Amino acid sequence: MKYVILQADGMPDHKLPELGNQTPLEVANTPNLDNIAKKAVQFGMVKTIPDELPPGSDVGNLSVLGYDPRIYYSGRSPLEAASMGVDLKKSDVSLRCNLVTLTEENGKTIMGDYSAGHISTEEAREIILDLKEKLEEENLKFFPGVSYRHLLVWSNGNINIKTTPPHDISGKEISGFVPVGEGTDKLNELIERSKEILRGHTVNKKRLSEGKNPANSIWLWGQGTAPCMPKFKELYGLSGSVISAVDLVKGIGHYAGLDVINVPGATGYLDTNYEGKVLYALDSLNKLDLTMIHIESTDETGHVGKAELKIQAIEDFDRRVVANVLEGMKRFKEFKILVLSDHPTPIDIRTHVNEPVPFAIYSSKDESIKDSYRVFSEKSASTTGVFVDEGWKLVGMVLGKN
Repeated sequence: MKYVILQADGMPDHKLPELGNQTPLEVANTPNLDNIAKKAVQFGMVKTIPDELPPGSDVGNLSVLGYDPRIYYSGRSPLEAASMGVDLKKSDVSLRCNLVTLTEENGKTIMGDYSAGHISTEEAREIILDLKEKLEEENLKFFPGVSYRHLLVWSNGNINIKTTPPHDISGKEISGFVPVGEGTDKLNELIERSKEILRGHTVNKKRLSEGKNPANSIWLWGQGTAPCMPKFKELYGLSGSVISAVDLVKGIGHYAGLDVINVPGATGYLDTNYEGKVLYALDSLNKLDLTMIHIESTDETGHVGKAELKIQAIEDFDRRVVANVLEGMKRFKEFKILVLSDHPTPIDIRTHVNEPVPFAIYSSKDESIKDSYRVFSEKSASTTGVFVDEGWKLVGMVLGKN
């Protein structure tokens, strides 16, 4: 038996007036997702985010891969550090370092763009290396990542500080959301100094000339320490792989002992290499038992807040990932496919919420099942009466371990 997890990050949404009081998932043309829903051995809703934890992709993806986040969650940034090959000491606090666009409006500084226009990795690397040269200290080290997502490691730092994800404050004045707590004076000083360095940076001059948002500041958040997690094979007895453009998901794969496969052209946005992800995933199943394909564009477009872009991301996921997986898995005698999301990222609020998400489990052994009334949507999944209230147990259900 082979297993595939298709994780469309942030895909569920709220009903929107501009879509006739439907969600993007309801409006999108998704024949392949709908086919899975119709033939699913289980179809319903799952709660991936425990009420006591923040509704982030870190918590959600731990649940998706079968780890109880109430036990294993220790912060977001350490997971990204693992993906980047940064080894953390027990005394290290890792923080996400976003490149962002800040704007001035009526004398106030606004979070204009949490991703600096989804800046390219090449441009971002040049900026981070310059900041590294000019701002780095013995106990504060910068590490370049992918696109706008980077890393700051704070040796002997304070984990008990309060920070805010920049995508939670899009369009808001930032003064009430800067890092707070013992030792954060230094972090806020880094943010202020980064503005001075980036104001006239050559990368930003070029971006502005091209009509793109400049990366005119850093933003520090997502602090955490290195987690202690058992390997996936220890928990479930199976080997596996993870395919994602996002360091966070790769980091979870690293700690889980899964093969972390890098796909050329995987960007985490609408221009990502969807087909390449499927190709590499299917190839990994020639020697492994399970693979997870993580798609980020469905989440990013939710943060952008444009329904038409999210619909595009959903349709791309259906046509370029789900369809190709269904066709490609025919090479294997028996297989199961789990489709779900880690959390919703609703257009109307442009950030994550801890609401339940639709899921479907398709099995090649049960082709006789067909419910023609089902479609893969929030509404359809919620009418089945199937509800998994501890999302981390879902993988065990798929694998027959629960």
